[in-house]
Amino acid sequence: MNWLPKFSMERFKGIVLKEFIQMRRDRLTFAMMLGVPLVQLLLFGYAINVNPRHLPVDVLMGDNGPQGRTILYAFKNTDYFNFDRLLKSDEDGREALARGDAQFVISIPPNFSRDLLRGDRPVVLVEADATDPSATGYALSSVNALLTTALQNDLKGSLAYLKGTSGPFDVQVHALYNPEINTQYNIVPGLMGVILTMTMIMITGLAITRERERGTMENLLSMPTRPLEVLVGKIAPYIIVGYVQLGLILFMAYFLFGVPILGSVPLLLVAAFVFIAANLALGIMFSTIAQNQLQAMQMAFFVFLPSILLSGYLFPFRGMPAWAQAIGEVMPLTHFIRICRGILLKGNGLLDIAPEIWPIALFAAVALTVGVKRYRQTLD
Repeated sequence: MNWLPKFSMERFKGIVLKEFIQMRRDRLTFAMMLGVPLVQLLLFGYAINVNPRHLPVDVLMGDNGPQGRTILYAFKNTDYFNFDRLLKSDEDGREALARGDAQFVISIPPNFSRDLLRGDRPVVLVEADATDPSATGYALSSVNALLTTALQNDLKGSLAYLKGTSGPFDVQVHALYNPEINTQYNIVPGLMGVILTMTMIMITGLAITRERERGTMENLLSMPTRPLEVLVGKIAPYIIVGYVQLGLILFMAYFLFGVPILGSVPLLLVAAFVFIAANLALGIMFSTIAQNQLQAMQMAFFVFLPSILLSGYLFPFRGMPAWAQAIGEVMPLTHFIRICRGILLKGNGLLDIAPEIWPIALFAAVALTVGVKRYRQTLD
């Protein structure tokens, strides 16, 4: 074994020094090494909450008697329900749930107090948007406790006989859009946006950097084309790829997982075009900023991780603090998941999803504009 070269501490020190110098030059990679674990720590430590509270509730008050108001305060005291509006009709409540403005609608029936005092056991209706079972599960589990505790201070003296063993009233829960609490109905529609985000950003993120590393960037710059023409031309082919992915996921969602398709598929395809364009524009923007393919992939991963965690795909969106929700509202994935679940599970139309489309279109315009500006700098 004498032919093996001896380990040289000087050569070892030289290699270590060289790596530190290279790390200092590649500041983006070094920033990612520190930034990714920091983002993960902040998101999992502060933003993620699997037991959301203070969920928005609309109330249909058919009886404004004292017992009805006591029931509502009992709901509020659980910390799961936060009253937003008083409704005028059942249709208003269904529209609020379909648009996602409310997580629950609580209906106090007419003559509630009279029927309760007569011992007729009136029914309080709780309708829940169950497209995300994890957002409503804990709140609905707290409802049963209200049967015996909500009116314990009101039913005293001559009314004590109404307490009974199971409470003086009933609570009927309707889990709308996903009555069987099937998690596949929640995960699979959201998976459409996740897959498109991951593939579209990563593929186009390598578009310009690949040209630069292969030495063909000079040929591209010498062509009589404008920056916008080049970037849109690089994006266009991948829109078809995105639609192929979307069609495959829709096919498997319906035939393999049994996910219902209650809304318009053409409307979903139109909304998907805006979403695909936004992700491709973001990827092409990264491609113009990064110096090599490794940096482009790092940028894509740095955006992809918060997009999944803050979009409501894995964890309830309303369970996150206000600052995390504000970040999530900027990301296209958040809005596209709402569009997919709304069209497939609720049968939403154009007016219902319009508030979710324009933020995606705005994001796409900003990302493409930045990409064009950055590409112009390479012409100098």
